[in-house]
Amino acid sequence: MKDGYIKVAAITPKVKVADVNYNVSEICKLIDEASAKGAKLIVFPELSITAYTCQDLFYQDTLLDKAKEGLLTIADHTKSVDAVVFVGLPLAINGKLYNVAVAINKGKILGMVPKIYLPTYNEFYEIRQFFSGRNLDTTVTIGNQEVVVSTNILFTCKDMPSLRIGAELCEDLWVPNPPSIGHCLNGATVIVNLSASDEITGKNKYRRELVVGQSARLVCSYIYASAGASESTQDVVYSGHNIIAENGRKLAESEIFTDSLLLTEVDLKHIESERRHYNTYETVENKPYKTIDFSLDLTDTELTRYIDPKPFVPSVTSEREQRCNEILSIQAMGLRKRLEHIGSKTAVIGISGGLDSTLALIVTVRAFDLLGLDRKGIIAVTMPGFGTTDRTYDNAVRMIEETGASFREVSIVDSVKQHFADIGQDPEVHDVTYENCQARERTQILMDIANKEGGIVIGTGDLSELALGWATYNGDHMSMYAVNASVPKTLVRYLVQYYADTCNSETLCKVLYDVLDTPVSPELLPPENGKISQKTEDLVGPYELHDFFLYHMLRLAQSPSKIYRLANIAFAATYEPDFILKWEKVFYKRFFAQHFKRSCLPDGPKVGTVAVSPRGDLRMPTDASAAIWLEEVEKLGGK
Repeated sequence: MKDGYIKVAAITPKVKVADVNYNVSEICKLIDEASAKGAKLIVFPELSITAYTCQDLFYQDTLLDKAKEGLLTIADHTKSVDAVVFVGLPLAINGKLYNVAVAINKGKILGMVPKIYLPTYNEFYEIRQFFSGRNLDTTVTIGNQEVVVSTNILFTCKDMPSLRIGAELCEDLWVPNPPSIGHCLNGATVIVNLSASDEITGKNKYRRELVVGQSARLVCSYIYASAGASESTQDVVYSGHNIIAENGRKLAESEIFTDSLLLTEVDLKHIESERRHYNTYETVENKPYKTIDFSLDLTDTELTRYIDPKPFVPSVTSEREQRCNEILSIQAMGLRKRLEHIGSKTAVIGISGGLDSTLALIVTVRAFDLLGLDRKGIIAVTMPGFGTTDRTYDNAVRMIEETGASFREVSIVDSVKQHFADIGQDPEVHDVTYENCQARERTQILMDIANKEGGIVIGTGDLSELALGWATYNGDHMSMYAVNASVPKTLVRYLVQYYADTCNSETLCKVLYDVLDTPVSPELLPPENGKISQKTEDLVGPYELHDFFLYHMLRLAQSPSKIYRLANIAFAATYEPDFILKWEKVFYKRFFAQHFKRSCLPDGPKVGTVAVSPRGDLRMPTDASAAIWLEEVEKLGGK
């Protein structure tokens, strides 16, 4: 339960229709199994104590009385189980029969939630046996316990206040106004659904989309447990399709036609952080909801859910290719609008032979093609300096030629030497002044060419560089339209690769792949034996780590200790914990100290959920202190 995680289970037990003793025995065994694996919230299907397909047997007092006995047996079994358990049973109240979800915790029956929407169409005929619980608000006696029965109940953990559970049953989700909407608007962070959804062709895809979509719409965790193939197959077949989703993301899903125990962790801190972020997520006041408390022991939750080391990059090839095409289109359409608006037919780009300038050139080519402009209007400028290598220079020249842009070369060597003389800089001292003089000279050349040709300078810097402040103020930091400003470095590589694979030019593809194989470097220090001597990731750390830190800090608002924990899981096969901690400390130091560079960024298109524009996603004071973040990181070093 550390860091807001709680392990949850969606279980499909093997049942015998109307055999309560057998079903209760199976449920109790599965509760023990799930609890032994750390589950604190355990969800079984609709009417799981009797089985869903009893039909007119639900009229029999023998079955109904036995179901209540079975419920008490399960409750008694949970006395030593540290979990909250949801099971389903038929319950007669004042001469009417209801299909209810029952919450149990440590031997106590907490409350019951009746099903509201009873399907009576196609193969369904629930209204024959059951009444809707829409207006039901009462108490019943089960054994020696007085139990609340209501549709408007939130089950809240006293020991973990972010765990607030609302329940609905099967069809309740499939209607235009599901009860889960009200539950979440009144504070529920987790929705459990006790279901019995039969399987027909194509239905599992729709069911998955429905559950995942509801978790996104309500910004919640959603646990869906459905009846399985051991139900009666007289006219339909049940598949045991269990799904656990969180805020629009499927965390776990069972294979259909299996009696399964689906287990994973949900992140309640993430849910609450997201809701705080969205000011349109309005809570409902003064609605008659009952809050029923329960308790759980506060224990660490072992994480088994997948932690993606590259959260900005889809792992599935087809999804990644689609994402790359979308991003290139967004970037190009943004630049297209800017060129169209100012009436410019000229764009000026500094081409270094590195990844970022390559991507900027690709985007500019796309924008010119969209406008029907001659690519010769793209003035691609190489500006060799003290650190330029033959490899990057040759790649830059060939790339410009292959794209059909106009080629210009302006050496900065003499002008920078003169500047050194003007300011009294020793050319043999390779300090920050030595490096930044070159970056600013290049930017001045580009700006002046743009003025001379009536064009605009296209920025090449990416999101990761902006997050770390790895840019020369008023050097490569500045442009007239920054097309890469919200593209993280880990994604830049895939965008260039995607373009290489789809450009229909073998020569250009070869050049682009060599660019991809070139170490990331600003090339501001002299090469060694003709090779790049200044490798960015040796100086500021691996970009894949920094992108991971950036995503989890800005997108998910997670703490340094939680990010460190997740990074150690995600990069377990790549980096040692001390190495991760070292660069996490660097990340926070640089992120806060370098914000002054981000607070005056040029315009550029937002392409993803993380961006640092001061006019958009990141309204952060320039003089904010990193002290409490660094204090937390420092404490991690002692663990």
